[in-house]
Amino acid sequence: MLVTGKDILVPAREGKYGVPAFNTNNMEITQAIIHTAEKLEAPVMVQMSEGAIKYGGQDLANIVIDMARRATIPVALHLDHGSSYESALKAISMGFTSVMIDASHHDFEENVRETKRVVEAAHAMGISVEAELGRLGGIEEHVVVDEKDAFLTDPEEAVKFIDETGVDYLAIAIGTSHGAYKGKGRPYIDHDRIEKIAGLTTIPLVAHGSSGVPQTITDRFRAAGGEIGEAAGIADEDLTRAVQHGIAKVNVDTDLRLAASVGVREAFQANPKEFDPRKWMGPARDVMSEIVAHKLQVLGAAGKASMKALK
Repeated sequence: MLVTGKDILVPAREGKYGVPAFNTNNMEITQAIIHTAEKLEAPVMVQMSEGAIKYGGQDLANIVIDMARRATIPVALHLDHGSSYESALKAISMGFTSVMIDASHHDFEENVRETKRVVEAAHAMGISVEAELGRLGGIEEHVVVDEKDAFLTDPEEAVKFIDETGVDYLAIAIGTSHGAYKGKGRPYIDHDRIEKIAGLTTIPLVAHGSSGVPQTITDRFRAAGGEIGEAAGIADEDLTRAVQHGIAKVNVDTDLRLAASVGVREAFQANPKEFDPRKWMGPARDVMSEIVAHKLQVLGAAGKASMKALK
């Protein structure tokens, strides 16, 4: 069933589990996300960035919407990192049920103004809204507190921001970062900050840049001829702990990109003469499905969309 992000994330925050929000760019990625979530009876969010909209347009959105409507689980279609009021309105007109306005690069007052504009328009259409406060970066544990505070979300500001904007869920900067390179060793996550913000707020909180970048996947990527540096992701244990303290939405993109690349590379490595797209996109979908299943279990979302759980 196609629902809003709020329909999925409010129960997640209350139930102390997390819902992964996976980015999609084509049919196979969407199938891996939704079909795997159905098998595990888990709610899930499918995201399209502005780049994905440029790449797949209304056709891609229609694929997600159609599959979501036919699914036996709650599915939301979310605009990831919308850069403007106009971008959010475009996504809503395309059928998105959740949008993000990312004005975090502006000062606090401008972020509030831009977010409030989107909230007012989206809520009038029954669509839920995500915003971001703070800036994600490659934070490492040895960085001194003053430097971290220049990037990470201030708890008191989070309360004020929510009150002034009416946003439905808030992405907070807690030490995660986008991409496959999140620092050396185990990336630093500020759990104390998560708990403090969660203690002062009631809306679902969001963790961006939360791919795990599993060692098994990077090893397979290299073995199949790929080149990647010393990639590092967010540990499963950190995500499991975070969802116990208010993080309800966990963004994942890099993991599926790597998984898809592994599936394609391994298929061509096994049969260099292959030119039937089904024979290499199918394996890519299978590897992505493994990642989706793992994330749903780590975050505790598996089983939360069963008929018993929904009653």
